[in-house]
Amino acid sequence: MEKVYKNCQSCGMPLKRDPQNGGIHADGSRSVMYCSYCYQDGAFTQPDFTAQQMKAFCIEKMIEMKMPKLVAKFFAMGIPRLERWRN
Repeated sequence: MEKVYKNCQSCGMPLKRDPQNGGIHADGSRSVMYCSYCYQDGAFTQPDFTAQQMKAFCIEKMIEMKMPKLVAKFFAMGIPRLERWRN
């Protein structure tokens, strides 16, 4: 049985907030691990990002969405511990 994730394992966004209900694998099936912003057609949309670059990118996006900077930084703290970034 496939593990069920509550958050995207690339950016940390709650998967229930993804307007497309998850990314898409190369075979057209839905990803239960990554959101549609991070993963399309079986590949990451930012394949060369490091965890720190993803963290900075997400903080900027949350600030653009009118989230206070302190709150955005708090939500982004866990990004380096997500599955995509584990070594």
